[in-house]
Amino acid sequence: MSNAPPRPLPPGRTLIAGVGNIFLGDDGFGVETVRALGAHTLPDGVELVDAGVRGVHLAYRMLDDYRTVLLVDAAARGGEPGSLYLLDATDPADAAARPENTPLDAHHMTPDAVLALLDTLSAGTGAQRPERVLVVGCEPADTEEGIGLSTPVAAAVDEAVRLVLRLVGAQEPAPAPTGAPTATSERNTTPC
Repeated sequence: MSNAPPRPLPPGRTLIAGVGNIFLGDDGFGVETVRALGAHTLPDGVELVDAGVRGVHLAYRMLDDYRTVLLVDAAARGGEPGSLYLLDATDPADAAARPENTPLDAHHMTPDAVLALLDTLSAGTGAQRPERVLVVGCEPADTEEGIGLSTPVAAAVDEAVRLVLRLVGAQEPAPAPTGAPTATSERNTTPC
């Protein structure tokens, strides 16, 4: 996936999907971000869903006549924990790099695995895949078993919300005043 500058989204329905496992620390970033997005008014035609670990379901849903899909997920790319990335998954170079035979593990499907499955499903069903797929990713600090986001990733949630709202043309909330408390998280590492 490439770090593409944002370009206007195509007109039509847009799906914003939070992806991740809340029981694996920072992997719950996408789920937490869509929960926070739920407090905001979204434009007509924009839908919000907590996809969690339901990658197969998400791939089928993406074929439901959406022009744009925004996936929000943890994305380990080697940056500082809490760094945000806007990745264009419809970049032709990325499509060529996706594996053709992605194993299906319904509880460990990364956005790449969902997109590979999407290619297979759209070819098999004749359904149209979205014209544009973007990933709003956050560099995780800790994806070990435990509930709650690490401090840098929890602090990135508000910035990710503003980015997604900007991408879909919604009104952005005012940034927190300097020195104001930021998002906090209590990390519970007690095994379930």
